[in-house]
Amino acid sequence: MNDTTRYETTPYDPQAEARWVPEPDKRPGRTAFQRDRARVLHSAALRRLAGTTQVVAPMRSDFPRTRLTHSLECAQVGRELGAALGCDPDLVEAGCLAHDIGHPPFGHTGEEALDQAAEACGGFEGNAQSLRILTRLEPKRFAPADEEPVRLAPWPGRSVGLNLTRAALDAATKYPWARGGHPTDPASTKYGVYGDDLPVFRWLRAGAPDGRKCFEATVMDWSDDVAYSTHDVEDGLQAGHIDPDALRGSEERAELFKIAERYAPDAAPEELAEALDRLQAQEWWPRAYDGTARARAGLKDLTSQLIGRFCLAAEQATRARYGPGPLTRYAAELVVPRGVRLECAVLKAVAVRYVMQRDEQAQLRSRQRIVIAELADVLMRDAPHGLDPVFAALYDEAEDDRAALRAVIDQIATLTDASALALHARLVP
Repeated sequence: MNDTTRYETTPYDPQAEARWVPEPDKRPGRTAFQRDRARVLHSAALRRLAGTTQVVAPMRSDFPRTRLTHSLECAQVGRELGAALGCDPDLVEAGCLAHDIGHPPFGHTGEEALDQAAEACGGFEGNAQSLRILTRLEPKRFAPADEEPVRLAPWPGRSVGLNLTRAALDAATKYPWARGGHPTDPASTKYGVYGDDLPVFRWLRAGAPDGRKCFEATVMDWSDDVAYSTHDVEDGLQAGHIDPDALRGSEERAELFKIAERYAPDAAPEELAEALDRLQAQEWWPRAYDGTARARAGLKDLTSQLIGRFCLAAEQATRARYGPGPLTRYAAELVVPRGVRLECAVLKAVAVRYVMQRDEQAQLRSRQRIVIAELADVLMRDAPHGLDPVFAALYDEAEDDRAALRAVIDQIATLTDASALALHARLVP
């Protein structure tokens, strides 16, 4: 199927295409989801990801992958997979582009440091921050000033962010619950909404089964896994951090499978070994890497083969369960065969062991945690001094100390790696 296919009869109802604050179309012939995709693509929040860590920090290598390039790669994978299964491709692409938009400076290290700094206001989570940016912090539309604080506009006259459709916000929501609300694991640190953003969350989830992702979000989630597991391994091989031959040694494999268990906790080491063996048996699996043009082409073929393998397996398994026709919203769930999930888990473990756990990376992460903690301390102590006008206004409007701290956390979360370091150098003696 061509990924630009438009359906004569849309499988999405008016509720899916509704916006939190209604607004007229500016140009006839444009779909609601095309507008969503364009709004995310042109947002400052998405551009900021060009300066935010994916695996290797920006400016620390000649051609680094950043959160932005990862989001673009995820969007390409998701668009094609979603279209093949009958989703609106613009809708899935919008969800993929937006899924990491709330990640703070320094990647997951910054996320952990901000969670500690934000303890008094409910913590920090990149996915919950994504929803906050899309529905509040990225200025695009405002609620009417005279709107009653009811169904559509709990903040009369205030920003409603990009004002995306209900379906687009749902497609970008990987964890559709508040902190502590994981449907099977209350201790999970993953969640998708802060307490003060619950009004819009309840609106976007109207009619949705509790704790269940919409179909487009499951496509986004798998596309995210596929994109970063394959490309992180590609980057590690190209940088010389991963030796393909080392993955055949029994001791190395044992350490690798210990890491893989965090991504596949129900898998036995024997299953993980079988998954790695299947990958290593493929003719396109690298036996060595020497940096030559032919070796680089081999790496590109590796990522193409892996992405095709993982997506085709999910497409075929999903079709086998649900049959032909458009699969959208809550009519289905993406089916990924267990063996393919384990192969993906092993690739994630390879990237963690050989790229993220290097000594120099550990030292860098320690310094980054200190930067975030000290920024939070000095900004909170001197606020609203030091805050950008948008966040200074949020600080001044804060109803209590929790809301004031959240404004400071929002400010830090919008920084790039470089701007976080520059602001720290300016404010912290």
